Amino acid sequence: MSAELIRRSAADLATALAAGEVSSVEVTQAHLDRIAAVEPAVHAFLHVSGESALATARDVDARRAAGETLHALAGVPIAVKDVVVTEGVPTTAGSRILEGWVPPYDATLVRRLKAARLPVLGKTNMDEFAMGSSTEHSAYGDTHNPWDLDRIPGGSGGGSAAAVAAFEAPLAIGTDTGGSIRQPAAVTGTVGSKPTYGSVSRYGLIALASSLDQAGPCTRTVLDAALLHELIGGHDPLDSTSIAEPLPDLVGAARQGLSGDLSGVRVGVVRELQGEGYQPGVLARFEESLEVLRGLGAEVVEVSCPHFGYALEAYYLILPAEASSNLAKFDGMRFGLRVEPEDGPVTAERVMAATRGRGFGDEVKRRIILGTYALSAGYYDAYYGSAQKVRTLIQRDFAAAFERADVLVSPTAPTTAFRLGEKLDDPLAMYLNDVATIPVNLAGVPGLSLPAGLSDDGLPVGFQVIAPAKADDRLYRVGAALETALESRWGGPILAQAPRLEENR
Repeated sequence: MSAELIRRSAADLATALAAGEVSSVEVTQAHLDRIAAVEPAVHAFLHVSGESALATARDVDARRAAGETLHALAGVPIAVKDVVVTEGVPTTAGSRILEGWVPPYDATLVRRLKAARLPVLGKTNMDEFAMGSSTEHSAYGDTHNPWDLDRIPGGSGGGSAAAVAAFEAPLAIGTDTGGSIRQPAAVTGTVGSKPTYGSVSRYGLIALASSLDQAGPCTRTVLDAALLHELIGGHDPLDSTSIAEPLPDLVGAARQGLSGDLSGVRVGVVRELQGEGYQPGVLARFEESLEVLRGLGAEVVEVSCPHFGYALEAYYLILPAEASSNLAKFDGMRFGLRVEPEDGPVTAERVMAATRGRGFGDEVKRRIILGTYALSAGYYDAYYGSAQKVRTLIQRDFAAAFERADVLVSPTAPTTAFRLGEKLDDPLAMYLNDVATIPVNLAGVPGLSLPAGLSDDGLPVGFQVIAPAKADDRLYRVGAALETALESRWGGPILAQAPRLEENR
Protein backbone atom coordinates (compact mmCIF):
# COMPACT_ATOMS: atom_id res chain seq x y z
CA MET A 1 0.00 0.00 0.00
CA SER A 2 2.76 2.46 0.96
CA ALA A 3 4.71 1.78 -2.24
CA GLU A 4 1.60 2.49 -4.29
CA LEU A 5 0.68 5.65 -2.37
CA ILE A 6 4.03 7.39 -2.77
CA ARG A 7 3.98 6.97 -6.55
CA ARG A 8 0.58 8.57 -7.05
CA SER A 9 0.33 12.16 -8.23
CA ALA A 10 -0.89 14.87 -5.88
CA ALA A 11 -4.10 15.19 -7.92
CA ASP A 12 -4.74 11.43 -7.62
CA LEU A 13 -4.03 11.52 -3.88
CA ALA A 14 -6.40 14.47 -3.46
CA THR A 15 -9.16 12.54 -5.24
CA ALA A 16 -8.57 9.44 -3.12
CA LEU A 17 -8.56 11.49 0.09
CA ALA A 18 -11.79 13.27 -0.83
CA ALA A 19 -13.45 9.92 -1.63
CA GLY A 20 -12.36 8.42 1.68
CA GLU A 21 -10.32 5.70 -0.04
CA VAL A 22 -7.30 6.56 2.06
CA SER A 23 -6.54 8.79 5.04
CA SER A 24 -4.12 11.67 5.19
CA VAL A 25 -2.34 9.91 8.05
CA GLU A 26 -1.73 6.90 5.80
CA VAL A 27 -0.46 9.08 2.96
CA THR A 28 1.75 11.18 5.21
CA GLN A 29 3.18 8.17 7.05
CA ALA A 30 3.93 6.46 3.75
CA HIS A 31 6.04 9.43 2.68
CA LEU A 32 7.76 9.68 6.07
CA ASP A 33 8.63 5.98 5.79
CA ARG A 34 10.04 6.59 2.33
CA ILE A 35 12.13 9.50 3.63
CA ALA A 36 13.55 7.31 6.38
CA ALA A 37 14.33 4.58 3.86
CA VAL A 38 16.13 6.55 1.13
CA GLU A 39 17.43 9.72 2.78
CA PRO A 40 20.84 8.25 3.64
CA ALA A 41 21.41 7.90 -0.11
CA VAL A 42 19.60 10.98 -1.47
CA HIS A 43 20.01 13.60 1.29
CA ALA A 44 17.15 15.74 -0.01
CA PHE A 45 16.11 16.99 3.44
CA LEU A 46 17.84 19.14 6.02
CA HIS A 47 15.02 18.82 8.55
CA VAL A 48 12.10 16.37 8.76
CA SER A 49 8.99 17.46 10.68
CA GLY A 50 7.37 14.07 11.14
CA GLU A 51 5.27 14.73 14.24
CA SER A 52 4.02 18.08 12.98
CA ALA A 53 3.11 16.61 9.59
CA LEU A 54 1.20 13.74 11.19
CA ALA A 55 -0.63 16.16 13.51
CA THR A 56 -1.83 18.12 10.47
CA ALA A 57 -2.83 14.87 8.77
CA ARG A 58 -4.88 13.76 11.79
CA ASP A 59 -6.60 17.14 11.86
CA VAL A 60 -7.46 16.85 8.15
CA ASP A 61 -8.90 13.37 8.63
CA ALA A 62 -11.02 14.55 11.56
CA ARG A 63 -12.35 17.57 9.68
CA ARG A 64 -13.13 15.49 6.61
CA ALA A 65 -14.94 12.89 8.72
CA ALA A 66 -17.01 15.71 10.24
CA GLY A 67 -18.11 16.78 6.76
CA GLU A 68 -16.10 20.02 6.61
CA THR A 69 -15.37 21.42 3.15
CA LEU A 70 -11.61 21.41 2.64
CA HIS A 71 -9.16 22.64 0.02
CA ALA A 72 -8.65 20.20 -2.86
CA LEU A 73 -5.06 19.50 -1.71
CA ALA A 74 -5.87 19.20 2.01
CA GLY A 75 -4.02 16.24 3.46
CA VAL A 76 -1.51 15.93 0.58
CA PRO A 77 2.04 16.19 2.01
CA ILE A 78 4.56 18.75 0.80
CA ALA A 79 8.24 19.61 1.28
CA VAL A 80 9.56 23.19 1.46
CA LYS A 81 12.93 24.53 0.33
CA ASP A 82 14.99 25.72 3.28
CA VAL A 83 15.17 29.29 1.98
CA VAL A 84 11.49 29.77 2.95
CA VAL A 85 11.01 30.73 6.60
CA THR A 86 8.86 28.44 8.73
CA GLU A 87 7.71 29.34 12.23
CA GLY A 88 9.18 27.02 14.87
CA VAL A 89 11.13 24.98 12.30
CA PRO A 90 14.85 25.53 11.59
CA THR A 91 15.57 27.58 8.46
CA THR A 92 19.19 27.78 7.35
CA ALA A 93 19.20 28.68 3.62
CA GLY A 94 21.85 25.95 3.38
CA SER A 95 24.34 28.14 5.27
CA ARG A 96 26.33 27.78 8.50
CA ILE A 97 25.66 31.44 9.24
CA LEU A 98 22.01 30.52 9.97
CA GLU A 99 22.67 27.14 11.58
CA GLY A 100 20.11 26.55 14.32
CA TRP A 101 18.02 29.63 13.51
CA VAL A 102 14.30 29.07 14.18
CA PRO A 103 12.11 31.80 12.61
CA PRO A 104 9.33 33.40 14.68
CA TYR A 105 6.95 33.64 11.71
CA ASP A 106 5.85 31.87 8.51
CA ALA A 107 6.38 33.04 4.95
CA THR A 108 3.12 33.96 3.24
CA LEU A 109 3.21 30.90 1.02
CA VAL A 110 3.72 28.67 4.08
CA ARG A 111 0.74 30.30 5.77
CA ARG A 112 -1.30 29.47 2.68
CA LEU A 113 -0.10 25.86 2.74
CA LYS A 114 -1.04 25.57 6.40
CA ALA A 115 -4.40 27.24 5.88
CA ALA A 116 -5.15 24.65 3.19
CA ARG A 117 -3.92 21.97 5.63
CA LEU A 118 -1.12 20.39 3.66
CA PRO A 119 1.16 18.39 6.01
CA VAL A 120 4.66 19.91 5.75
CA LEU A 121 7.13 17.01 5.71
CA GLY A 122 10.22 19.16 6.26
CA LYS A 123 12.80 21.49 4.75
CA THR A 124 14.87 20.55 1.70
CA ASN A 125 18.55 20.96 0.96
CA MET A 126 19.85 23.73 -1.30
CA ASP A 127 22.94 25.58 -2.44
CA GLU A 128 23.88 28.13 0.20
CA PHE A 129 21.60 31.18 -0.11
CA ALA A 130 20.44 29.69 -3.45
CA MET A 131 23.82 30.33 -5.09
CA GLY A 132 24.59 27.39 -7.34
CA SER A 133 23.41 24.98 -10.02
CA SER A 134 24.18 21.65 -8.37
CA THR A 135 23.34 21.71 -4.62
CA GLU A 136 27.05 21.08 -4.00
CA HIS A 137 27.38 24.45 -2.28
CA SER A 138 25.18 23.50 0.67
CA ALA A 139 27.00 23.80 3.99
CA TYR A 140 25.29 20.54 5.05
CA GLY A 141 26.43 18.18 2.30
CA ASP A 142 25.48 17.31 -1.26
CA THR A 143 22.10 16.09 -2.46
CA HIS A 144 22.22 13.18 -4.93
CA ASN A 145 20.19 12.67 -8.09
CA PRO A 146 17.83 9.67 -7.69
CA TRP A 147 18.55 8.68 -11.33
CA ASP A 148 22.25 8.26 -10.55
CA LEU A 149 23.49 8.90 -7.02
CA ASP A 150 26.89 9.98 -8.35
CA ARG A 151 25.32 12.91 -10.22
CA ILE A 152 23.97 16.32 -9.23
CA PRO A 153 20.21 16.93 -8.80
CA GLY A 154 20.50 20.47 -10.14
CA GLY A 155 20.48 23.62 -8.09
CA SER A 156 19.96 25.63 -6.14
CA GLY A 157 16.79 23.69 -5.31
CA GLY A 158 18.18 20.21 -5.85
CA GLY A 159 16.73 19.04 -2.54
CA SER A 160 13.14 19.81 -3.54
CA ALA A 161 13.50 18.24 -6.99
CA ALA A 162 15.27 15.15 -5.62
CA ALA A 163 12.60 14.70 -2.92
CA VAL A 164 9.88 14.67 -5.60
CA ALA A 165 11.87 12.42 -7.97
CA ALA A 166 12.71 9.97 -5.17
CA PHE A 167 9.01 9.75 -4.17
CA GLU A 168 9.75 11.27 -0.76
CA ALA A 169 7.12 13.98 -1.39
CA PRO A 170 4.41 14.40 -4.04
CA LEU A 171 4.79 18.19 -3.93
CA ALA A 172 7.58 20.60 -3.03
CA ILE A 173 8.26 24.32 -2.98
CA GLY A 174 11.31 25.69 -4.74
CA THR A 175 12.63 29.15 -5.55
CA ASP A 176 13.93 30.28 -8.91
CA THR A 177 16.38 33.18 -9.29
CA GLY A 178 18.02 32.09 -12.53
CA GLY A 179 16.59 28.62 -13.08
CA SER A 180 16.70 27.00 -9.65
CA ILE A 181 13.29 25.36 -10.03
CA ARG A 182 13.43 24.55 -13.74
CA GLN A 183 17.00 23.27 -14.08
CA PRO A 184 16.67 20.76 -11.17
CA ALA A 185 13.36 19.63 -12.70
CA ALA A 186 15.10 19.03 -16.03
CA VAL A 187 17.87 16.85 -14.62
CA THR A 188 15.62 14.84 -12.27
CA GLY A 189 12.74 14.10 -14.65
CA THR A 190 10.23 16.23 -12.74
CA VAL A 191 8.10 19.31 -13.42
CA GLY A 192 9.13 22.74 -12.19
CA SER A 193 7.33 26.05 -12.66
CA LYS A 194 8.71 29.56 -12.20
CA PRO A 195 5.67 31.89 -11.93
CA THR A 196 5.41 35.45 -13.22
CA TYR A 197 7.48 37.73 -10.98
CA GLY A 198 5.21 39.13 -8.30
CA SER A 199 2.44 36.56 -8.70
CA VAL A 200 3.61 34.48 -5.71
CA SER A 201 4.52 36.38 -2.56
CA ARG A 202 8.20 36.74 -1.68
CA TYR A 203 7.38 37.69 1.93
CA GLY A 204 9.33 35.27 4.10
CA LEU A 205 11.79 34.18 1.42
CA ILE A 206 15.40 34.76 2.47
CA ALA A 207 16.40 37.08 -0.34
CA LEU A 208 19.19 36.37 -2.78
CA ALA A 209 18.42 38.86 -5.57
CA SER A 210 15.17 40.68 -4.87
CA SER A 211 14.37 41.59 -8.48
CA LEU A 212 14.85 38.00 -9.64
CA ASP A 213 13.71 35.63 -6.86
CA GLN A 214 10.41 33.80 -7.28
CA ALA A 215 8.94 30.82 -5.41
CA GLY A 216 7.08 28.12 -7.30
CA PRO A 217 6.03 24.46 -7.50
CA CYS A 218 8.12 21.30 -7.89
CA THR A 219 5.95 18.31 -8.83
CA ARG A 220 5.75 15.16 -10.94
CA THR A 221 2.94 16.32 -13.26
CA VAL A 222 1.92 19.57 -14.92
CA LEU A 223 -1.57 19.40 -13.35
CA ASP A 224 -0.02 19.06 -9.88
CA ALA A 225 2.10 22.15 -10.56
CA ALA A 226 -1.00 24.12 -11.55
CA LEU A 227 -2.85 23.00 -8.40
CA LEU A 228 0.03 24.05 -6.14
CA HIS A 229 0.65 27.30 -8.05
CA GLU A 230 -2.99 28.36 -7.59
CA LEU A 231 -2.76 27.62 -3.86
CA ILE A 232 0.38 29.65 -3.12
CA GLY A 233 -0.19 32.44 -5.67
CA GLY A 234 -2.16 35.68 -5.56
CA HIS A 235 -1.76 39.16 -4.14
CA ASP A 236 -0.07 39.68 -0.77
CA PRO A 237 -0.10 43.14 0.86
CA LEU A 238 3.01 42.15 2.84
CA ASP A 239 5.04 42.03 -0.41
CA SER A 240 5.47 45.41 -2.10
CA THR A 241 6.28 43.70 -5.42
CA SER A 242 3.15 41.53 -5.34
CA ILE A 243 0.81 41.88 -8.33
CA ALA A 244 -2.60 43.13 -7.21
CA GLU A 245 -4.50 40.98 -9.71
CA PRO A 246 -6.02 37.50 -9.49
CA LEU A 247 -4.22 34.60 -11.10
CA PRO A 248 -5.58 33.24 -14.37
CA ASP A 249 -7.32 29.84 -14.28
CA LEU A 250 -4.21 27.68 -14.08
CA VAL A 251 -5.89 24.39 -13.18
CA GLY A 252 -8.53 24.90 -15.88
CA ALA A 253 -5.77 25.52 -18.43
CA ALA A 254 -3.95 22.33 -17.39
CA ARG A 255 -7.14 20.31 -17.67
CA GLN A 256 -7.77 21.85 -21.10
CA GLY A 257 -4.29 20.77 -22.12
CA LEU A 258 -5.02 17.19 -21.07
CA SER A 259 -7.42 17.01 -24.02
CA GLY A 260 -4.39 17.12 -26.31
CA ASP A 261 -5.69 19.81 -28.64
CA LEU A 262 -3.34 22.74 -29.31
CA SER A 263 -5.04 23.95 -32.48
CA GLY A 264 -4.43 27.66 -32.99
CA VAL A 265 -1.51 27.82 -30.54
CA ARG A 266 1.66 29.38 -31.97
CA VAL A 267 4.87 27.98 -30.49
CA GLY A 268 8.05 30.01 -30.97
CA VAL A 269 11.39 28.19 -30.97
CA VAL A 270 14.08 30.53 -29.64
CA ARG A 271 16.97 30.36 -32.09
CA GLU A 272 19.54 31.53 -29.53
CA LEU A 273 18.66 28.81 -26.96
CA GLN A 274 19.97 25.79 -28.84
CA GLY A 275 22.97 24.72 -30.89
CA GLU A 276 26.58 24.99 -29.76
CA GLY A 277 27.12 23.85 -26.19
CA TYR A 278 23.95 21.76 -26.09
CA GLN A 279 24.31 18.00 -25.70
CA PRO A 280 23.21 16.13 -28.87
CA GLY A 281 20.76 13.98 -26.89
CA VAL A 282 19.20 17.09 -25.38
CA LEU A 283 18.64 18.61 -28.82
CA ALA A 284 17.29 15.33 -30.17
CA ARG A 285 14.62 15.12 -27.45
CA PHE A 286 13.80 18.79 -27.99
CA GLU A 287 13.22 18.26 -31.72
CA GLU A 288 11.06 15.21 -31.01
CA SER A 289 8.94 17.27 -28.62
CA LEU A 290 8.47 19.92 -31.29
CA GLU A 291 7.15 17.23 -33.63
CA VAL A 292 4.72 16.13 -30.92
CA LEU A 293 3.47 19.71 -30.57
CA ARG A 294 2.94 19.91 -34.32
CA GLY A 295 0.97 16.67 -34.12
CA LEU A 296 -1.27 18.25 -31.47
CA GLY A 297 -2.17 21.05 -33.87
CA ALA A 298 0.29 23.74 -32.75
CA GLU A 299 1.98 25.98 -35.29
CA VAL A 300 5.73 25.97 -34.69
CA VAL A 301 7.76 29.01 -35.83
CA GLU A 302 11.31 30.19 -35.20
CA VAL A 303 11.88 33.46 -33.35
CA SER A 304 15.07 35.38 -32.64
CA CYS A 305 15.97 37.03 -29.35
CA PRO A 306 19.38 38.49 -30.24
CA HIS A 307 20.23 39.93 -26.84
CA PHE A 308 19.84 36.58 -25.05
CA GLY A 309 23.52 36.07 -25.85
CA TYR A 310 24.32 38.69 -23.22
CA ALA A 311 21.90 37.39 -20.56
CA LEU A 312 24.39 35.26 -18.65
CA GLU A 313 26.87 38.10 -18.27
CA ALA A 314 24.18 40.60 -17.27
CA TYR A 315 22.71 38.16 -14.74
CA TYR A 316 26.07 37.54 -13.09
CA LEU A 317 26.43 41.27 -12.47
CA ILE A 318 22.87 41.97 -11.32
CA LEU A 319 22.56 38.95 -9.04
CA PRO A 320 25.88 39.42 -7.15
CA ALA A 321 25.15 43.13 -6.74
CA GLU A 322 21.75 42.46 -5.17
CA ALA A 323 23.15 39.55 -3.14
CA SER A 324 25.92 41.75 -1.76
CA SER A 325 23.27 44.16 -0.50
CA ASN A 326 20.82 41.53 0.79
CA LEU A 327 23.44 39.50 2.65
CA ALA A 328 24.87 42.52 4.47
CA LYS A 329 22.36 41.86 7.28
CA PHE A 330 24.18 38.66 8.26
CA ASP A 331 26.67 40.38 10.52
CA GLY A 332 26.76 38.35 13.75
CA MET A 333 24.87 41.07 15.61
CA ARG A 334 21.16 40.30 15.34
CA PHE A 335 20.56 36.61 14.66
CA GLY A 336 22.30 33.50 13.44
CA LEU A 337 25.99 32.71 13.90
CA ARG A 338 28.23 35.02 15.94
CA VAL A 339 32.00 34.52 15.90
CA GLU A 340 34.28 36.68 18.01
CA PRO A 341 37.92 37.23 16.97
CA GLU A 342 40.36 34.90 18.67
CA ASP A 343 42.76 37.68 19.62
CA GLY A 344 42.73 41.45 19.81
CA PRO A 345 39.84 43.80 20.60
CA VAL A 346 36.22 42.69 20.11
CA THR A 347 34.88 45.43 17.87
CA ALA A 348 31.80 45.40 15.65
CA GLU A 349 33.92 45.33 12.51
CA ARG A 350 36.08 42.43 13.71
CA VAL A 351 33.05 40.40 14.86
CA MET A 352 31.41 40.93 11.46
CA ALA A 353 34.58 39.88 9.64
CA ALA A 354 35.04 36.77 11.79
CA THR A 355 31.37 35.78 11.54
CA ARG A 356 31.09 36.23 7.78
CA GLY A 357 34.49 34.60 7.19
CA ARG A 358 33.44 31.44 9.00
CA GLY A 359 29.71 31.47 8.23
CA PHE A 360 29.76 31.96 4.45
CA GLY A 361 31.01 29.38 1.96
CA ASP A 362 33.32 30.00 -0.97
CA GLU A 363 30.61 30.54 -3.60
CA VAL A 364 28.77 33.08 -1.43
CA LYS A 365 31.99 34.95 -0.73
CA ARG A 366 32.83 34.95 -4.45
CA ARG A 367 29.51 36.52 -5.38
CA ILE A 368 29.54 39.06 -2.53
CA ILE A 369 32.99 40.26 -3.63
CA LEU A 370 31.91 40.45 -7.27
CA GLY A 371 28.69 42.29 -6.37
CA THR A 372 30.40 44.75 -4.07
CA TYR A 373 32.90 45.53 -6.80
CA ALA A 374 30.14 46.02 -9.38
CA LEU A 375 28.38 48.50 -7.08
CA SER A 376 31.49 50.41 -6.04
CA ALA A 377 32.12 54.04 -6.92
CA GLY A 378 33.57 54.39 -10.38
CA TYR A 379 32.31 50.99 -11.55
CA TYR A 380 28.55 51.18 -10.95
CA ASP A 381 27.66 52.58 -14.38
CA ALA A 382 30.19 50.45 -16.23
CA TYR A 383 28.98 47.18 -14.73
CA TYR A 384 25.68 47.17 -12.82
CA GLY A 385 24.19 50.03 -14.84
CA SER A 386 25.17 48.43 -18.14
CA ALA A 387 23.78 45.08 -17.04
CA GLN A 388 20.41 46.69 -16.31
CA LYS A 389 20.39 48.18 -19.81
CA VAL A 390 20.97 44.70 -21.25
CA ARG A 391 18.09 43.49 -19.09
CA THR A 392 15.83 46.03 -20.78
CA LEU A 393 16.94 44.79 -24.20
CA ILE A 394 16.13 41.21 -23.19
CA GLN A 395 12.67 42.29 -22.06
CA ARG A 396 12.17 43.92 -25.47
CA ASP A 397 13.30 40.71 -27.18
CA PHE A 398 10.60 38.82 -25.29
CA ALA A 399 7.97 41.42 -26.18
CA ALA A 400 8.84 41.17 -29.87
CA ALA A 401 8.88 37.35 -29.78
CA PHE A 402 5.47 37.19 -28.11
CA GLU A 403 4.03 39.22 -30.97
CA ARG A 404 4.79 36.21 -33.18
CA ALA A 405 4.07 33.36 -30.77
CA ASP A 406 1.79 32.54 -27.83
CA VAL A 407 4.54 30.66 -26.00
CA LEU A 408 8.28 30.25 -26.52
CA VAL A 409 10.16 26.97 -26.10
CA SER A 410 13.71 25.74 -25.64
CA PRO A 411 15.67 23.00 -23.91
CA THR A 412 15.64 23.73 -20.16
CA ALA A 413 19.34 22.99 -19.69
CA PRO A 414 22.10 22.40 -22.23
CA THR A 415 23.18 19.07 -20.69
CA THR A 416 21.88 16.27 -18.53
CA ALA A 417 23.03 15.91 -14.91
CA PHE A 418 26.81 15.99 -14.59
CA ARG A 419 28.81 14.09 -11.99
CA LEU A 420 29.26 15.44 -8.47
CA GLY A 421 32.50 17.39 -8.29
CA GLU A 422 32.88 17.60 -12.08
CA LYS A 423 32.41 21.39 -12.28
CA LEU A 424 32.93 22.40 -8.67
CA ASP A 425 36.32 23.98 -9.35
CA ASP A 426 35.18 25.73 -12.54
CA PRO A 427 32.56 28.38 -11.62
CA LEU A 428 32.17 29.58 -15.22
CA ALA A 429 31.33 26.07 -16.45
CA MET A 430 28.83 25.76 -13.61
CA TYR A 431 27.19 29.09 -14.47
CA LEU A 432 26.64 27.98 -18.09
CA ASN A 433 24.06 25.43 -16.91
CA ASP A 434 21.60 28.30 -16.51
CA VAL A 435 22.07 29.80 -19.98
CA ALA A 436 18.54 28.86 -21.14
CA THR A 437 16.71 29.72 -17.92
CA ILE A 438 18.25 33.07 -16.94
CA PRO A 439 16.46 35.25 -19.57
CA VAL A 440 13.10 34.34 -18.02
CA ASN A 441 14.14 35.74 -14.63
CA LEU A 442 15.65 38.89 -16.11
CA ALA A 443 12.35 39.63 -17.84
CA GLY A 444 10.07 38.53 -14.99
CA VAL A 445 8.04 36.23 -17.27
CA PRO A 446 6.89 32.71 -16.31
CA GLY A 447 8.58 29.48 -17.38
CA LEU A 448 7.93 25.78 -16.90
CA SER A 449 10.10 22.71 -17.38
CA LEU A 450 8.71 19.24 -18.00
CA PRO A 451 10.40 15.97 -18.99
CA ALA A 452 11.10 15.50 -22.70
CA GLY A 453 12.54 11.99 -22.43
CA LEU A 454 15.97 10.49 -21.82
CA SER A 455 19.21 11.50 -23.51
CA ASP A 456 21.68 9.01 -24.97
CA ASP A 457 23.23 8.64 -21.49
CA GLY A 458 19.91 7.45 -20.04
CA LEU A 459 19.36 10.63 -18.02
CA PRO A 460 16.35 13.01 -18.14
CA VAL A 461 16.08 15.98 -20.49
CA GLY A 462 13.91 19.03 -19.78
CA PHE A 463 11.68 20.95 -22.20
CA GLN A 464 11.07 24.61 -21.29
CA VAL A 465 7.87 26.52 -22.05
CA ILE A 466 7.86 30.33 -21.59
CA ALA A 467 4.81 32.61 -21.58
CA PRO A 468 4.23 36.38 -21.37
CA ALA A 469 3.96 37.98 -17.92
CA LYS A 470 0.69 37.16 -16.15
CA ALA A 471 -0.15 34.54 -18.80
CA ASP A 472 0.99 31.57 -16.70
CA ASP A 473 -2.09 29.62 -17.80
CA ARG A 474 -0.48 29.18 -21.24
CA LEU A 475 2.38 27.23 -19.63
CA TYR A 476 -0.01 24.74 -18.13
CA ARG A 477 -2.13 24.24 -21.23
CA VAL A 478 0.84 23.60 -23.52
CA GLY A 479 2.77 21.70 -20.84
CA ALA A 480 -0.09 19.36 -19.99
CA ALA A 481 -0.80 18.63 -23.66
CA LEU A 482 2.85 17.79 -24.38
CA GLU A 483 3.18 15.74 -21.19
CA THR A 484 0.10 13.65 -22.01
CA ALA A 485 1.26 12.95 -25.56
CA LEU A 486 4.81 12.04 -24.50
CA GLU A 487 3.66 9.76 -21.69
CA SER A 488 1.37 8.00 -24.17
CA ARG A 489 4.46 7.31 -26.31
CA TRP A 490 6.52 6.17 -23.33
CA GLY A 491 3.76 4.01 -21.86
CA GLY A 492 3.78 5.94 -18.59
CA PRO A 493 5.57 8.69 -16.65
CA ILE A 494 9.27 9.21 -17.23
CA LEU A 495 10.01 8.41 -13.57
CA ALA A 496 8.75 4.88 -14.14
CA GLN A 497 12.01 4.40 -16.09
CA ALA A 498 14.21 5.60 -13.20
CA PRO A 499 16.36 3.04 -11.37
CA ARG A 500 14.83 1.80 -8.11
CA LEU A 501 16.51 3.24 -5.05
CA GLU A 502 17.56 0.62 -2.54
CA GLU A 503 15.78 1.26 0.71
CA ASN A 504 17.71 1.46 3.97
CA ARG A 505 16.12 -1.43 5.82
